[in-house]
Amino acid sequence: MAHQRALPLILLSLIPLFFILFPQTIQAQSPTAPAPAPTGPIDIFAILKKPGQYNTFIKFLNDTQVGNQINNQVNNSNQGMTVFAPSDNAFNNLPSGTLNKLNDQQKVQLIQYHVIPKFYTFDDLQTVSNPVRTQATGPKGEPFGLNFTGQNNQVNVSSGAVETNVYNAIRKDPPLAVYQLDKVLIPVEFTDAKSPSTDDAPAPAGGSTKKGTDADNTTAKEPSPATPNGAKRINVGILGLISAVFLMGAFS
Repeated sequence: MAHQRALPLILLSLIPLFFILFPQTIQAQSPTAPAPAPTGPIDIFAILKKPGQYNTFIKFLNDTQVGNQINNQVNNSNQGMTVFAPSDNAFNNLPSGTLNKLNDQQKVQLIQYHVIPKFYTFDDLQTVSNPVRTQATGPKGEPFGLNFTGQNNQVNVSSGAVETNVYNAIRKDPPLAVYQLDKVLIPVEFTDAKSPSTDDAPAPAGGSTKKGTDADNTTAKEPSPATPNGAKRINVGILGLISAVFLMGAFS
């Protein structure tokens, strides 16, 4: 009887030793957590569609093909990218006709102007060296730049023509940062109108000489040439004189 009672106690004492000697067997039998599903490629369109207030910007990203350029570059670049997304209200607050005045090339430049070919955190933007190059370039390849100023955890961005705050990030994880803007960044290159040159101004009618000058006075004093009527009067007078002389000889 004592032997039968001791056997269960011995078996219970051996259980911890079994876990020590065969840990892999126990772990294999225990349930394991499912592996995280692999994340797909970054899609700027999906990122902006989720908040639901960037429909106009999404449309321009699609029409200009800049959205596809962002997806291709951000998924195949070590530098990452930063996108500044104006809200629908930002586009609605533009002066009437602003977008209609832009040609196709300028529309591409406008959207590229909101894209920086490098990943910047919010803290980076407070201390970045200005101007920061954007994806937009001029007709000769000259880059369009943005200027950032930061103070007390607030960042302002300026195009030279428009200045606004940089708000919380829609996405802040590398390799893509997306920040909200409440204004559309119009490049200053779009607003710089070339002033007409004085050399190109049309000359005033009647010549460049002003009235009342010495040149005018000299011209006025010059005798005008004899008119045809004056020449006829002289010829008639000579003929009359010859006729008178002839008559006097005839009656003498």
